[in-house]
Amino acid sequence: MVTPEEEKPNDSDTKPANAVGPCARNTASGVVGGVVQAGAVHGDVHLHAVPPPPMPVVPRQLPAAPGLFAGRAAELVGLDRVLIPVTPDGSDTAGRGRARADLPADLPAEGATAVISAIGGAGGIGKTWLALAWARRHMDRFPDGQLFVDLHGFSPAGEPTASAVAVRGFLDALGVDPGRIPTDLDAQAALYRSLISGRRMLVVLDNAATSEQVIPLLPGSATCTVLITGRHRLASLIDRHGARHVTLGVLTRDEARALLTARLGSDLVAAEPDAIDELVDLCGGHPLALSITARNAATRPDIPLAGVATELRELGLEMLDHDTDPAASLPTVLSWSLHRLTGEQRALFGLMGIAPGPDTTLPAVAALIGTAPSRVRRALSVLDEASLLERRPHGRFAMHDLVRDYAATTAHDLPDGVREMALVRVVDFYLHTALAADRLLNPPRPLLRLDPPAPGVHSHPLPDAAAATAWLETEHATLLATQRAAVALDCHPVTWHLAWALETFHHRRGHWRDAITVWRAALDAASHLPDPATSIRAHRFLGHACAQLGLHEEATRNLDQALHLAVHHDNPTEQAHTHQVLAVAWARQDEYRRASVHARHALDLYRTLDQPVREAAALNQVGWYAARLGNFDTAHDHCLAALILHRHHHHPNGAAQTLGNLGYIAHKTGRYHQALEYYRESVDLLRRSGDTFHEALAHDWTGQTHAALGQHDQAYEAWREALYLYQQQGRDTDAQRVQRQLDNLTDLAQGRT
Repeated sequence: MVTPEEEKPNDSDTKPANAVGPCARNTASGVVGGVVQAGAVHGDVHLHAVPPPPMPVVPRQLPAAPGLFAGRAAELVGLDRVLIPVTPDGSDTAGRGRARADLPADLPAEGATAVISAIGGAGGIGKTWLALAWARRHMDRFPDGQLFVDLHGFSPAGEPTASAVAVRGFLDALGVDPGRIPTDLDAQAALYRSLISGRRMLVVLDNAATSEQVIPLLPGSATCTVLITGRHRLASLIDRHGARHVTLGVLTRDEARALLTARLGSDLVAAEPDAIDELVDLCGGHPLALSITARNAATRPDIPLAGVATELRELGLEMLDHDTDPAASLPTVLSWSLHRLTGEQRALFGLMGIAPGPDTTLPAVAALIGTAPSRVRRALSVLDEASLLERRPHGRFAMHDLVRDYAATTAHDLPDGVREMALVRVVDFYLHTALAADRLLNPPRPLLRLDPPAPGVHSHPLPDAAAATAWLETEHATLLATQRAAVALDCHPVTWHLAWALETFHHRRGHWRDAITVWRAALDAASHLPDPATSIRAHRFLGHACAQLGLHEEATRNLDQALHLAVHHDNPTEQAHTHQVLAVAWARQDEYRRASVHARHALDLYRTLDQPVREAAALNQVGWYAARLGNFDTAHDHCLAALILHRHHHHPNGAAQTLGNLGYIAHKTGRYHQALEYYRESVDLLRRSGDTFHEALAHDWTGQTHAALGQHDQAYEAWREALYLYQQQGRDTDAQRVQRQLDNLTDLAQGRT
């Protein structure tokens, strides 16, 4: 056998097939494997190596990290969880070999597209600071570069940066020859995605306006990470591209204090801790407001921090403004959020700035702007999407205090009368709903003549007393603010009627300080009203609240004036009411004999006036003071007669208070089990009516009866209930006494063991 190497060529094989003419002198003598062996070589040999591909450009476009960054630890951890993807083999994309078992369970696995997070929040809340701080902490994860673009979604630049401009900027940063860049946006975006495919890169899209602006800038590679900031919630980006939305709120108190410390220095902060606390409160944790305040303090070292706090408290937004640097002015930064709002949406934003209360609801906003709830709901959604207000649980909406202040300044730009009419409508909404709630809580109270609400205003429907109590509890701060708004508008009837509408609720909840505040305003309003009864009642209710808080001089002065006016105007009903409250005032000073005299005057007048429910209350009062004087037979007879009348006239709250007094009488006369039954029934009725003021007393007395029976565990539970309610109501003396009783029981139990 002849091998290929041994095989000799014949004559026809000596001329290569590709040799043409006399110039074809170079021949190949054979082939060994994949190597061509040269035969005779004639002339020069020129070798041309293929040049290596150019090294890819590694862009480093991130701006400088925020100086003296403080706080946001939880948000940085949250971004880690979203933006550090894990490969299928369990290691992270930075190649550090972290096993998936060592990482949070909900960390996203690497997929087909980039990992995207969108940080949303109000203007000046620190979105860019957070994004850059996170990026700088993780530079090693993106060795192939970082791209950054300010999309000017909300800025003085006017129109947002076009997607084509941003893509072209990225292509330039990636070193693309301008001659290779196509003119079509889709083709440019495709080239951009191709160039960064497979590269470990970070793309920061700052200050985005819309999803449409952002989508052409998204990489298609799972090795890339995208961080977006913007004031709007980019809904379609979340829906179509799986972006994780992060809502950025204000700093906590500790974080705000840390920021001021970082900017001002620990020595200055330690020298004026109270001033620092006030600055934190006045800024409400808003990062830009805190930074501006720190700058104001640092650049004026001759002014103490207390002086800076005073200026901020008195001048508000004016101290957070800047004439020549828009980015250093909180009002200007906030104004950029209004650029894409409609006129109706801007009007709503401004009116919400002057609406009373810390937060609001859809029905109240509908009354405020005089528009159907369906249109209001859409407008509120737009403001929520733009981070101009916050949607809270249970259908409530709120603004940061500084945003509210800015909104109020824009309300002054509304046409004449719009602002005033809006306030009238929303005040009417709260007044008429509060009066309806009070009517459900206390049906025997006399009806008041009241003007109908403004056109288009409808009170909030309240089906029963429980719903009325819940509404008053939820809206209490807003109702107090509503009365202040009525005072500012010189709406004297509304000011007085709001105090009346809150009286039952304040009494049952023990909100005596608030009662004093609203009745002082009502007393001033009554001087402008024609009906003398308004002044009599204002003095009486103010005196009652003062008596409950131990302000005996003010209480007596107001009650004596109420009685004088009631006699002067020949108003026996008001005379009877005032005698009842005078009895309470003297009893609060342990003057039970004087209290009993006033209570009997009230009882005689109510019997003459044929007011059985009031007569029952007076009977109960006479019985209580008799019990306090040790006349238990008289006390029992009067309280039992009162209970019969209350039950006959379906007045459960009056019956509950009378049952409590009967329990006290039974306890004092040694009928402990009967006392416990009275207290049990009293607590049940008081809870139904929401009267936590008297419920606390019933639990307190229940504990005393259990203790008398040696039932220490039951006494402990009853006193715990009483302590909680006393603390909630600010009844410190009673709370301290009950706490001592609980401590004694604990000591006794430990002694037994």
